Amino acid sequence: MGETMALDSSLGSAEQLRDPDYTPPLASAIPLGIQHVLAMFVSNVTPAIIIAGAAGFGFGSNSPEFPNLIYMIQMSMLFAGIATLFQTIGFGPVGARLPIVQGTSFAFIPIMIPLVAGKGVDAMGMVMCGVIVGGIFHACLAPFVGKIRFALPPLVTGLVVTMIGLALVKVGIQYAAGGVPAIGTPEYGSLQNWSVALVVIVTTLGVKFFTRGILSVAAVLIGLIVGYLVALAMGMVSFDNIGRAAVFAFPKPFHFGFEFSVAAVLGFCLMAFISAIETVGDVSGITKGGAGREATDDEIRGATYADGIGTAVSGIFGALPNTSFSQNVGLIAITGVMSRRVVTYGALFLIAAGLIPKIGALITTIPIEVLGGGVIVMFGMVVSAGISMLSEVNWSRRNMVIFAVSLSIGLGLQLEPGALQHLPDTATVLLTSGLLPAAFIAITLNLLLPQDLTDEQTNLISGDSEQNG
Repeated sequence: MGETMALDSSLGSAEQLRDPDYTPPLASAIPLGIQHVLAMFVSNVTPAIIIAGAAGFGFGSNSPEFPNLIYMIQMSMLFAGIATLFQTIGFGPVGARLPIVQGTSFAFIPIMIPLVAGKGVDAMGMVMCGVIVGGIFHACLAPFVGKIRFALPPLVTGLVVTMIGLALVKVGIQYAAGGVPAIGTPEYGSLQNWSVALVVIVTTLGVKFFTRGILSVAAVLIGLIVGYLVALAMGMVSFDNIGRAAVFAFPKPFHFGFEFSVAAVLGFCLMAFISAIETVGDVSGITKGGAGREATDDEIRGATYADGIGTAVSGIFGALPNTSFSQNVGLIAITGVMSRRVVTYGALFLIAAGLIPKIGALITTIPIEVLGGGVIVMFGMVVSAGISMLSEVNWSRRNMVIFAVSLSIGLGLQLEPGALQHLPDTATVLLTSGLLPAAFIAITLNLLLPQDLTDEQTNLISGDSEQNG
């Protein structure tokens, strides 16, 4: 549908379609906006499901705290929509005023899991402290974001994105096998569980590679729908939560409270650097893919302000950090429609969904095994994205050493957290994320180690030695 729409002259002239301020006819603009929501929907609600599961009130937990997961899903939709409006409409210096779709960030999950692991809903107050303070810090980076890019070349950003994916692939396998609560039971890893997860994976791959346009972009969502129908036929779906959920509800400020945590504040502020650079890349991708030009300094600054303020506001109401969504950058290249009004309509759709708890409750009826199939694909794609970024690196001996040491220590600490049992709790939480030590080591070594000698320098040195000889 996306590609045929791009060729439809009724949408507007080629020049109009490259203009962010142009509004296509409403009959086309609204479906195009909903396309953007479909492309990001699964990725947007998945972090809330993962963090609730890590804390112990997620899928299959039978916890009295389970309604908090429905609330988190609801807030993920609502504040993705609100943060998207910050970008598309903007106010003052805030917002790129471009068709940027905001959503809940995967990047912060490795930081949040050690904070909440097994601690229940009480631990969410620390997470929200990190989200709010980290968001404010992120906004403060806006005037300087262009100046810090030098410290985060593809070697560092590629490593960080790869580490995010590697930290999460275990979650996908656990979900596909039956979820953390099922570990140790005969049901964990059963043929039924794996069969449903494999249906999702096979369907996702089939749709991704044998269709075009929005169908290909929304492949994970379609895979989940097919897996859901198979699970429904096998009697694995319960609709009890929908009946108990309200039809309409407003967000509650400080729903999870606010508990100051040094580890949360440090972790979220450090990750804000990485998230800010990711947003710069997405803004550049949108202007190049949709308008054939470079992003302006004002657009990059405005996008970073919107990222940070959107995250801070989300944290006040119990949602997780927001960032620009890369898959929607690709969707703009597919449709050829650069209109920020189109994305505004999608944001309004998300906001409406976020005010209806029954939609969140419907999402919680998805069996964990079905979600596992989708998550395996999504997190595998995160690793692939990181490796793709690393392909731009000049693999000199210097860069290979930086990558080797950073990956070894970061991934090693993540796999063997007991090695840090004698450290204070704050240090343990930050280091066992794996992501932060890997990023810190890579950034530090990249700034401190001398560059490898070029061929020209090597020739000069060898020439000098021959003359001296």
